[in-house]
Amino acid sequence: MKVHLIRKESIEGFVLDHARSKSSFDEWRRRLKGANWMSPESIRETYPTVDFLGNGSPRVVFDVGGNSYRMICKYVFGISYVRLYVSWIGTHAEYTHLCRRGLQYSVNQF
Repeated sequence: MKVHLIRKESIEGFVLDHARSKSSFDEWRRRLKGANWMSPESIRETYPTVDFLGNGSPRVVFDVGGNSYRMICKYVFGISYVRLYVSWIGTHAEYTHLCRRGLQYSVNQF
């Protein structure tokens, strides 16, 4: 199923503040355009380094830019498409701080 990225403006805003991330997020979005996901497990076919949060959470963590950046997204599989909601974007260090506070399951920055 095709993937619909919700709140792509969030990525664009992050890139404006972190100019070095532009090529990495451009590559991430290019790969997403060709994605055909049938289940959460098929996300890994497009992004092999993806991490699923677990605890029944429909959230996935993308490593972007050689693990320089992290992005948490919520996924919702519909009948004919997948919605991917951007929940949070930050540097790897910011993600580590977020996890130490236990917020990776509930953060909704956008």
